[in-house]
Amino acid sequence: MVKKKTHEQEGNKQKTPDESAENKVNNTTQENIVTEKSETPPVTDQELPTVATPPEEAAVADKVVAEEKSAEEKLAEMQDKYIRLAAEFDNYRRRTLREKIELTKYAGEDLLLKILPVMDDFERALSHLDTATDCASMRLGIDLIYGKFTEFLKQNGLKEIEALNCVFDLNLHDAVAKVAVEEEEKKGKIVDVIQKGYYLGDRIIRHSKVVVGE
Repeated sequence: MVKKKTHEQEGNKQKTPDESAENKVNNTTQENIVTEKSETPPVTDQELPTVATPPEEAAVADKVVAEEKSAEEKLAEMQDKYIRLAAEFDNYRRRTLREKIELTKYAGEDLLLKILPVMDDFERALSHLDTATDCASMRLGIDLIYGKFTEFLKQNGLKEIEALNCVFDLNLHDAVAKVAVEEEEKKGKIVDVIQKGYYLGDRIIRHSKVVVGE
């Protein structure tokens, strides 16, 4: 009985030819894989192939970088000019505003300086009025002051509007009264001037107040 079991175990241990061939193939494949893995060295970064950049692409890239740099420089220059121009304009605006205020405040300075000599003459005449005994000399002095003042007004563009014995003109004269006249040629004309009118240059600054004959 013991011997029979031993032979059966040995029979089980024996393999078929097909199984043996398949095992040999598997072993050979595994050996090849192990051999390939052991023979193939690891690839490092230094051994990776480098792609060469064509000269045309490098030139285009350099040109783009140069243009960007130039554009940035021009932008910075324009910004600097804008800031300077804005500051200069602000200073100009403040200066002109100050000059306008001063001009408005002291606009009549030059005119007043020119009229002061006439004022001095009037003060001299008034100071001698109480002690003067010669009326003719006093009148002559007043006439001189009047002539001086009239000349001053003419020099500054002031001109009298002609009215006496002129035909009444609504654009130049204001009629304050009408009087009857016997002379036919005086009808519709100015027979008396209550207040003189004046031009300043070509502009009427005051109309003449007159009496018209009818």
